[in-house]
Amino acid sequence: MPELSFSQLLKLLFAFGLPFALLQMPTESLPLDGLTLIQHRLLAIFVMAALLWVLEPVPVYATSLLIIVLELVLLSDQSLLTFRHSAGETPLGELLPYTDIFHAFASPIIMLFLGGFALAIAAAKYRLDTNLARVLLRPFGNEPRYIMLGLMLITAIFSMFMSNTATTVMMLALLAPILAAVPKEDSGVKALVLAVPVAANTGGIATPIGTPPNAIALQYLTEEHSISFLEWMAIGLPFVLVQLGLAWWLLQRLFPTRLATLELRLEGQFQHNWHAWVVYLTFGATILLWLTTALHGMNAYVVALIPLTVFALTGIIGKEELKLFNWDVLWLVAGGIAIGMALEKTGLARQLAHAINYEALPSLLILALLSLLCWLMANFMSNTATANLLMPIGAAIATSVPALANAGGLPSMLVILAFSASLGMVLPVSTPPNSLAYSTGLFDSRDMMKIGVLVGLSGLLLLYLAALLIL
Repeated sequence: MPELSFSQLLKLLFAFGLPFALLQMPTESLPLDGLTLIQHRLLAIFVMAALLWVLEPVPVYATSLLIIVLELVLLSDQSLLTFRHSAGETPLGELLPYTDIFHAFASPIIMLFLGGFALAIAAAKYRLDTNLARVLLRPFGNEPRYIMLGLMLITAIFSMFMSNTATTVMMLALLAPILAAVPKEDSGVKALVLAVPVAANTGGIATPIGTPPNAIALQYLTEEHSISFLEWMAIGLPFVLVQLGLAWWLLQRLFPTRLATLELRLEGQFQHNWHAWVVYLTFGATILLWLTTALHGMNAYVVALIPLTVFALTGIIGKEELKLFNWDVLWLVAGGIAIGMALEKTGLARQLAHAINYEALPSLLILALLSLLCWLMANFMSNTATANLLMPIGAAIATSVPALANAGGLPSMLVILAFSASLGMVLPVSTPPNSLAYSTGLFDSRDMMKIGVLVGLSGLLLLYLAALLIL
């Protein structure tokens, strides 16, 4: 296990020191009105989580686990006895039921991801993903621009239902023999390689399981504000198609190629054993069930457990495959669910939302400021961590500011924040697909910055235009 470096140690001390100092401050001295002790402690946990997620002295999933433990020890009805009583004149506030905190590990959002992971692992095991990619890429011919378009569309489609990291690995591998036929000095090579992470990051926006920020947004969209799988796609898919079209055009302009044609070597065939057929049928049936909730009544979370059960019973997913699940992502999401639940139930999210007088601002400006902040943060830290921090505050603002609440602004706010988080792709470290593409060594970081900034800002502008029509 690698030792903690000196810089990491400094970051760790800062991330713990500032919240500890915050805990020692009297609640009256904080720029928030009438905080209870529970809210005060939660504010310190929130600040610590933000610092740890931004500075990353420890893995982001470790921060999520720490959040849950601290909530149990400091805020729950099963916390240390010392913390269950008020000290001085400051009221304690209502303790959180410890079961509510533990529920973060078994949230419907977690079940949705488990189903998505099961589909992705089974598809990779029986090469459904690579064989489908080969079949889908053939109709795009031999012209570089159309090959790039096909590559982007296929990458985006797979990213809607699979991990964008796994999709990027698969598509870069598929691209390798194509790139071998292109002279390295041709700038078209950069366009082809950059097309993969751009499409992978963008494609996940189209479905609730495509990327964690979408699932985090759905956590707050319940009852009259609930959005089904198909309704999310009705919003996300047109946005993704417009963004992909724009990114395709930009990549051709920024990195033109001198080649008229490219040789495609696409080999391989579908497996025909019974396990493979179970995977094919289950994959298709699950997507169909997700898209037809109104007909059968099962929501996306219930449907997500069907492929997991089928694959476990048939031996398609065994002990070794279970180890391949992205448990770090599940822990990261669980930590965000736990802190979001605490912010909402203690009323701290509403307090933070009112720290600035948003009521004096136009509703569109509120959306623009929060989404721009979300996009900026997502470029420098995990988009999941960014969503975990901003979603509860965004939800509180959308329900408490009359201009937004009266216009039904909660879904608009959270969908825009989710989309904005996924648009953060300026740096090689912004997302795993960016890092994987950068590791090929076929382009510079400034090349990624060019396309990342243009795609991100154009996406934000498109969101603002849509919000202008809705609100």
